[in-house]
Amino acid sequence: MSMFRSLRIHNYRLWFIGALISNVGTWMQRTAQDWLVYDILTDQDAAAMGIVMALQLGPQLFIAPWAGLIADSVDRRKLLILTQAAMAALGVGLGILVVLSLAELWHVYAFALALGLVSALDAPARQAFVSELVKDEYLPNAVALNSASFNGARMFGPAVAGLLTVAVGPGWVFLINAVTFGAMIFVLATIRQGELRVLNRSAPGRGRIRAGFRYVRQRPDLVMVMFAIFVVGTLGLNFAVYIAAMARTEFGTGAGVFGTLSSIMAVGSVTGALLSARRERPRLRFVFGAAGAFGLACALAALAPSVWLFGVALVPVGLFALTLMTSANAYVQTTTVQEMRGRVMALYFAIFLGGTPIGAPIVGWVTNAYGPRWGLVVAAASGLVAAVAGLVWVWRSHHVTLRLSTPRRGGSG
Repeated sequence: MSMFRSLRIHNYRLWFIGALISNVGTWMQRTAQDWLVYDILTDQDAAAMGIVMALQLGPQLFIAPWAGLIADSVDRRKLLILTQAAMAALGVGLGILVVLSLAELWHVYAFALALGLVSALDAPARQAFVSELVKDEYLPNAVALNSASFNGARMFGPAVAGLLTVAVGPGWVFLINAVTFGAMIFVLATIRQGELRVLNRSAPGRGRIRAGFRYVRQRPDLVMVMFAIFVVGTLGLNFAVYIAAMARTEFGTGAGVFGTLSSIMAVGSVTGALLSARRERPRLRFVFGAAGAFGLACALAALAPSVWLFGVALVPVGLFALTLMTSANAYVQTTTVQEMRGRVMALYFAIFLGGTPIGAPIVGWVTNAYGPRWGLVVAAASGLVAAVAGLVWVWRSHHVTLRLSTPRRGGSG
C-alpha cells in the first residue's frame, strides 16, 4: 500500500499541512527556549533545563484522566481551536518578555508550566481527532505521517531557530512560533465538518475515569507497551539536555551547532516515521525491538570522539526513537475501542511524557555531576531495560498461548 495513502483524504491533507507549519514553529521555540535557559539565563546549567522540561511535561501526569475524559466527551475540533489559540498567546507573552530583556529564569518556568497545562488538554484531543479524519484501516498510516510531519519539522525548525537566536535573539523566535499556530487554527476552522467520521462518544455518568483505567488494566499488552514508553520517555528521550550539553560542554560549540545537531537527529526520526507509514498495522515486536536498538544507538553516541561523529550517531538514535514512539502510538490507538480512545491516549501520554518530571532533573543532575556522556549512558540503559522486559513478556505470553492451545493427550476424540 502507498506510504502516503492518508493524504488522499481532503480533511487529513489539510490537517497535515497545518500541523507541519505549526510543528516547525514549535521546534523553533523549543530550541530557542533550551538555549535561552542553558546559555543565557544560566551558566550552562543542565539541571535548569531539566526543570523546564519537567514543568512543561509534568501536567500530563496529573490531569491526564480529566483531559482524556474531556476529549471523549466534547467536540474535539472546537477544543483544539481553543488550545491552539491559548498556546499562541503564551508564545507571544514569553516572546515579549525576552525581546524587552525582562525575562528571568522563573518567567520561563511559569510559562513552561502554563504551556504544559494547555498541552495536556491538547494532546489526547489531537490524537483522538485523527480517528475522525480517516478510517480505522488508515489510522496507522495517519499516525505515522503525523510523526513524519512532527519530525520533518524538527529537521528545519531547530536549524532555523539556531540561526535566528544568534542573529536576533530567542525572543523573536517565540513570536514567530505564535504566528505559526494560526495555520492550525485556520485548518480547524475551515475543515469539511460533514466529512468527519461520527464516532462513539463516552456516555454521561459517573465512573468514566475509573472505566478508562480498568480497560487498560485488563489489557496486559497495553500495560507492557506503556511500561516501555514510560521507561524510555522518562530517562531516554531528554534530547534537549543531551544535545545541548554535548554541543556546548563537551565540544565547546554554540547555538548554531546545537540547532544543526537537533536537525541531524530529525533525519533519522523522519526515516523511522516513514518506514512505519509503510506498515499496514503496528506490531509489538517493532515496539520492543526499537527500544533495544535505541539503547544501543545512544551508547554509540556517548562514545563519539568529535561533534560531527556525534551528529552521525544521532541519526540512528532518532530513527529508532521514532520507530518506538510511532509503533507504540499506533498500536494503542488501533487496538482501543472508539469510546475509550481519548481516555486511553491521555493515559498513554501521561505515562510517556509525565515521567519527565522525574527523569529530566535526574538526567540533568547526572550530566552536571559526571558529564554529558554519562547522561547518554542513562538513555542507553533505559532502552535496553524496556526491550528486555518487553521481549521477555512476549516470549512468556507466546509460551503460555502455545501450552493452552496444545490438545491434551488421551482425551476423547
